[in-house]
Amino acid sequence: MLAKLRSIFSCTRGNFGVLTGLIMVPLIGSVGLAIDFGRALEAKSYLDAAADAAVLAAVSEKSAAVAKAMKMAEDGTVAIADTEAKKIFKSQLSARYGDNMEGLSSLLIDVKLELVKSDGVVTSRLKYAATLPTTFTRILGNDEMAISGQATAAYLIPSFLDFYMLLDNTPSMGVGATADDVAKLEAATKNGSDGKGKDANCAFACHIVSTSGVADKNSYYYLAKEVGATIRIDVVAEAVSALMTTAQETQTVSGQFKIGAYTFGQTSADAQLYTVSEPTSNFTSVAKATKMIELMSVPSHSSPNGQTDYNEILSKIGQKIKTVGDGSSSADRQPIVFLVADGVGDAYRSDCTKKLSSSNGDRCMEPLNASHCNALKARGIKVAVLYTTYLPLPKDGFYKKWIAPFQKEIPTQMQSCATEGYYFEVSPTDGISEAMDVLFRKIVGRVRLTS
Repeated sequence: MLAKLRSIFSCTRGNFGVLTGLIMVPLIGSVGLAIDFGRALEAKSYLDAAADAAVLAAVSEKSAAVAKAMKMAEDGTVAIADTEAKKIFKSQLSARYGDNMEGLSSLLIDVKLELVKSDGVVTSRLKYAATLPTTFTRILGNDEMAISGQATAAYLIPSFLDFYMLLDNTPSMGVGATADDVAKLEAATKNGSDGKGKDANCAFACHIVSTSGVADKNSYYYLAKEVGATIRIDVVAEAVSALMTTAQETQTVSGQFKIGAYTFGQTSADAQLYTVSEPTSNFTSVAKATKMIELMSVPSHSSPNGQTDYNEILSKIGQKIKTVGDGSSSADRQPIVFLVADGVGDAYRSDCTKKLSSSNGDRCMEPLNASHCNALKARGIKVAVLYTTYLPLPKDGFYKKWIAPFQKEIPTQMQSCATEGYYFEVSPTDGISEAMDVLFRKIVGRVRLTS
């Protein structure tokens, strides 16, 4: 009996078949697992790509979510229904992998999309979880495989800005736009307005209009046109008009920018803030209005000056601005005062740092006082300054006596007036139009800090 048992256990015939039968189950299971795992990886790659596309679509410039966020006055969650989230995700999946959708149709997919507006940024976060039915690994008792992933995208809401273009058109802006233009004016006026030397060698194209409204066609204003000398205010007016094209090209959504234009007055008799155009997104109308800006008129060469009162003008423009936002939405617009000036104040008041002689009363010639700019900035209003360099006029007696002593202080005060990063000086050899364009683009291109 023992001998028979020993013979049975010592027999090796048929072992290969037995062993093969024993290892076939795990072998088939391993191959099946590799196949099912490969299918899961392929499905995940499709789903990940669809998730990326979905979050980008959710915060695209023309999306409903971004439109809602722009109208929100405060930060918070941007409402979107779960059905809408699934629709966005599946539409991206179908658009990208239509030929493979039959294989993906068996997936059970749960999608969660969250949209949040914070500090001017709309963030889209999508999470998905899916179950993929298995094929071969069922023999190992595994009927499905879990797949999950997430994607995030962010959209920086464009800044909504209201520009208040404050343009100095006082008599000092009648100076020649360049050194060549100054030379033309001085040469054309070498004999003076009376032919006997009165107001001779004048670099300023004074715009003479009588109190009854009759323009003096013999004034230096018309003489400048006759000799082809361009004056600074004309260049500024053309630059602002041309800027409207830049505004139209650079805004990313309709109504992002509104632009208004103001001068220091039409005549010296009523020198005060004058509205050329109220803030509007109709840039064509602003361009048309600003092209008509002229140098402030005076009744005669000898008429009293004192029309460049920066203190008063900055105070008045501040009164025009009723609400101050941070630009994060169309309901929370950021106001920007865009001052274009030569920086030399000329007004009658007693609180002057550079007062003229007593024979001129309280007429004050001094650089712009930046404290009035600071009052605007304290309210959250940003101030941009395009300083049109006050040209030295060594042949002009008035300049040598009253302006030259503080010439070097002018750019310092003008830069102090501006919000940090919002200052630009344009010299006589530079183009005012180009400089204005550069400063405008710099302002609208600045990114808000986000946490």
